[in-house]
Amino acid sequence: MIEIIDKLASYFQYPFVLYAMIAGVLIALCSSLLGVTLVLKRLSFIGDGLSHVAFGAMAIAVAVNVVGKQYFQASQDVLPHNFFLVLPITIFAAVLLLRTGQNTKIKGDAALAMISVGSLAIGYLLMNLFSKSSNLSGDVCSTLFGSTSILTLTETEMWLCVVFSVLVTGVFLFFYNKIFTVTFDEDFATATGTRAKLYNLILAIVIAVVIVLAMNLVGALLISALVIFPALSAMRIFKSFQAVTLCSVIVSVFCAALGILISIVAGTPVGSTIVVVDIVVFSLFSATSLLKRRF
Repeated sequence: MIEIIDKLASYFQYPFVLYAMIAGVLIALCSSLLGVTLVLKRLSFIGDGLSHVAFGAMAIAVAVNVVGKQYFQASQDVLPHNFFLVLPITIFAAVLLLRTGQNTKIKGDAALAMISVGSLAIGYLLMNLFSKSSNLSGDVCSTLFGSTSILTLTETEMWLCVVFSVLVTGVFLFFYNKIFTVTFDEDFATATGTRAKLYNLILAIVIAVVIVLAMNLVGALLISALVIFPALSAMRIFKSFQAVTLCSVIVSVFCAALGILISIVAGTPVGSTIVVVDIVVFSLFSATSLLKRRF
């Protein structure tokens, strides 16, 4: 045990490990705040769909960088940062999903399937056409599963994560009462004068921001687990919205921090390790709930 602590202490002397821990905890916190609302509104899979869109947008960013270097002789630093291209595309897709889901001709689940599958296909095609890396499979795997990207964050990317995490948390706390109302009874909220469509739009935008942030932590294919598992774990024990949200935040932050630490010590992929820790915690909460009902 002492050896493990000494090993972790030596690792935290490196700035990139500290950046990874800060970013991971903040992303987990933001994801858990919205996870409860998504689960209760039965929109859990929208995170999965938007993560596929973010993957396609990331591929578009790669293509833009390649073309920019080729035709304008620009350096990597001059070209737009991938984040600022991926984020608007993901937000647009979130709004499009919200609007299309309300269309009687194309149901929400069909629209989600079309956009997510289409984005994956376009993303992989663009990465094949424009990637200059000799290890394309490794790049795709890293983007989809977040194998090492969280451990390569720069100080600028870490502060970018901090700023957007603070914004997401601030929006959730500021509109907490409205989000609570829209989550449980949207029709009643509309009847009492609450602009439900506006707050659904705000939720869609905030969710898109969280998805883009979480790609560096767990990858495009594992984001839904980061959003859903803490909320489901909290619901095994607590029943009120406030208690579930608070417990979800604690569980999510704990699992993210523990997953990152285990990944550093054992050399396992960060995203997969965090999700496995989430699964173990969910199992423990489920067992506790079962014992509580029996006794």
